[in-house]
Amino acid sequence: MLLGSLLVLLLLGTAGIASAHAALESTDPADGSVLKSAPRTVTLTFSESVALLDDSFRVYDPDNRRVKTSSAHHAKDAGDTASVTLPAKLGTGTFTVAWRVVSADSHPVSGAFTFSIGKPSATTTPVSTAPTEDPLTGSLYDIARYFAYIAAALLIGTATFLTLCRPPNPTVLNKPIRTGWWTLLATTLALLLLRAPYEAGTGLATAFEPSAIPKTLTSRPGLALASRLLLLAASAAYLLRLRGRDRFGRAALGTGAVLAVGLALTWASAEHASAGIQVPVAMTSAVLHLLAMSVWLGGLTALLTVLYRSPTLDAAPVARFSRLAFASVTVLVVTGIYQSWRGLGSWNALTGTSYGRILLVKLGAVVLLLAVAGWSRRWTGRMVGAEVRLRVPELVRAGAGAGAGAGADGVSATGSASASSAGGEGAPTSGDDSKGGGDGSQDRGDGSQDRQDGYRRGLRRSVLFEVAVGVVVLVITTLLTNTLPGRAAADAQQTATSAGIPAASVTTVPFRVGNAGGKVQITLDPGRVGENSVEAVVYGPDGGFATVPELRLSFTLPTQKIGPLDANVKDEGGYWGTNTLNLPIAGTWTMKVTVRTSDVDQVSVSREVRIVR
Repeated sequence: MLLGSLLVLLLLGTAGIASAHAALESTDPADGSVLKSAPRTVTLTFSESVALLDDSFRVYDPDNRRVKTSSAHHAKDAGDTASVTLPAKLGTGTFTVAWRVVSADSHPVSGAFTFSIGKPSATTTPVSTAPTEDPLTGSLYDIARYFAYIAAALLIGTATFLTLCRPPNPTVLNKPIRTGWWTLLATTLALLLLRAPYEAGTGLATAFEPSAIPKTLTSRPGLALASRLLLLAASAAYLLRLRGRDRFGRAALGTGAVLAVGLALTWASAEHASAGIQVPVAMTSAVLHLLAMSVWLGGLTALLTVLYRSPTLDAAPVARFSRLAFASVTVLVVTGIYQSWRGLGSWNALTGTSYGRILLVKLGAVVLLLAVAGWSRRWTGRMVGAEVRLRVPELVRAGAGAGAGAGADGVSATGSASASSAGGEGAPTSGDDSKGGGDGSQDRGDGSQDRQDGYRRGLRRSVLFEVAVGVVVLVITTLLTNTLPGRAAADAQQTATSAGIPAASVTTVPFRVGNAGGKVQITLDPGRVGENSVEAVVYGPDGGFATVPELRLSFTLPTQKIGPLDANVKDEGGYWGTNTLNLPIAGTWTMKVTVRTSDVDQVSVSREVRIVR
């Protein structure tokens, strides 16, 4: 219930279109370009290799009719490109290209751009490219991914706790292991079924087409999911064979380790680690990170189960898990630092990208988790210390009984008194001892036992809190896998700029005049200090291009008392534009848009625009 509630809350708060991981670096023809003659091909270049779909490209003419193209292919066999061949005669006007591919880390990415032949069209209805994925399909796929992570942690962590920590009543862990195995099986089957519509951005009905599963099994994500199913079958046979054992040999431990590493590889081979820089190191780090997370969080769940359901638990398994958890945290810190560096690429990306900001949230949650873990370690130390104080007198008494002959009475009495005073419960005492100091000794023994019970209750509370925070960390980690890494975003921007394709600033300004309304899409290129070109396109309430008798733009920088600077945009036939807007200083400018729809009707709307150096 705890895990489910946290997931539902987080999913409701973060549901939406997932950020993709292959960044578009350039298009040929360039977005918004006006060509003298028709191009023969359309080619996209990405920041990493991409997989193509049957419907990766849709090209529309100025009348919103789909243009017949060749099948999508990689240009010059380069895996980071996508290309189609256009017909020889296209005509003139503005053409719209909608595209969708799958990045190397298994996430689909899509978008659209336009180019014109001769001159831009004056009245063209733009093709709708949203939604880029079916909301229900995307949400179900993300839910299955979240639960797959949690199931893997529960299965691997509980099995590790069972074999390495050796609790006195291992049967209480059968249910968590079965729950983890069946949940991972169900989520893997769901991901395999949903993969085809998730990639294509279509509804659930696509999942049941005859070609869906076979096509999925030819892709890297599909092969990873199929491998996970095979590993789950082997894991089931392995767990059934070991059921009921309380000791595990090297062969059994080695087989379990191989199965755990194999399961972790099914994630690493299809996500962030499989693309970008230092892939072998990154995949090794990802596998270790996932295994350490599973051993820690899944082991915590197992420990919590044992604490509540095994009344005879002594301190030894708790102490063993404490050492195991410390090793897991060490691995998590080392691999986490490497993965953060690989994903960010620079300090600026920590606060300047979505990936960096989510990572900061995760770091805060990890700090809280480590604090709670320290609290649990203190309760563990107290529990171990209390048990030592309870056990030592019994060992002394046993040694005294074995080594003494006829004079054993005195030693036994001494040993019994020591056991009582040290917290030994049920220690045999003579009648004289009971009448003398026995009552006080027994009181002290009861007090020691009460303290140990208190330590155990404290450990249960701290472990419960640790599990709750750990689940939050796990879900934030899953969100990171759905976010464009800061390094990829920076590389894409740098490559685009060096190729002469600056990152433009695009602002959409809605307006309403009387009962009519619309919006103005304003592009500042490159959106930096100095000379900028301006392109303002007016859309009507139906989403189509609209014509207005007048459009004015002005820019003011209030902090420096600069402006208003008139952009002097002119009607270019389909859009309003200029190439001579000079913005001399970086900062947050106020852009005022004035739209006149008739001789007497006009409206002014202001928006803030960030201009960088």
